[in-house]
Amino acid sequence: MLYLYHENAGKTELSLEGDAHRYIFKVRRHKVNDTLHLRNLEDGLLHCYLIASIDKHSVTLLLQVSRELEVKAKHSLHIGWCVIDPKSVEKVLPSLNEMGVEKITFIYCKRSQKSFKLDFKRLEKILLNSSQQSGRSSRMILETSESLERFLDKYPDAKLLHFSTNRFISYGTLDTIVVGCEGGFVQEEIDLFNSERVIGFNTSLVLKSESAVCAVASKILL
Repeated sequence: MLYLYHENAGKTELSLEGDAHRYIFKVRRHKVNDTLHLRNLEDGLLHCYLIASIDKHSVTLLLQVSRELEVKAKHSLHIGWCVIDPKSVEKVLPSLNEMGVEKITFIYCKRSQKSFKLDFKRLEKILLNSSQQSGRSSRMILETSESLERFLDKYPDAKLLHFSTNRFISYGTLDTIVVGCEGGFVQEEIDLFNSERVIGFNTSLVLKSESAVCAVASKILL
């Protein structure tokens, strides 16, 4: 873990309790006068604290120095992801976060099962743990859209990942790209994009939705 998240990181004095206390005291075996790095994922700063005291229930930290240290991908990527089984989303979300995906909009496309409901509190917790491990200094933004049409009203320049001879390597910089759910897109959804905004992978293999999302992120960000 490269830092510990705390919403009040940056204050001159902090008290860690609960899971944070157990992690510092029982897992990492930190002692008085050790230093810890904390972030609040809001100000882009890495805050260095001294452990002033430890007891059975809390750890007292004193701020030593704060410095600007932004850790993020070199490019910006927003994925419009047609909703799939939340369990599958949870499995690949840490990888997408580590690669530096800036934003994900979950879209209820025609072939998305409407019974699938995303637990955003659970997803945020997964992202926090991933950010602490990878060093990422800002939160990934998560949102939903009730249809692809509504999504395009908000992001009219989005590209569509589908079967196409327009390849990633020759297409240039991509900012927003839509990835389908299992079964892909219906024709009326495909027709929302002109041919120049439809791109594809150079493969005859059919990828699962979560595999395609990871492939998009790795091609653009890494």
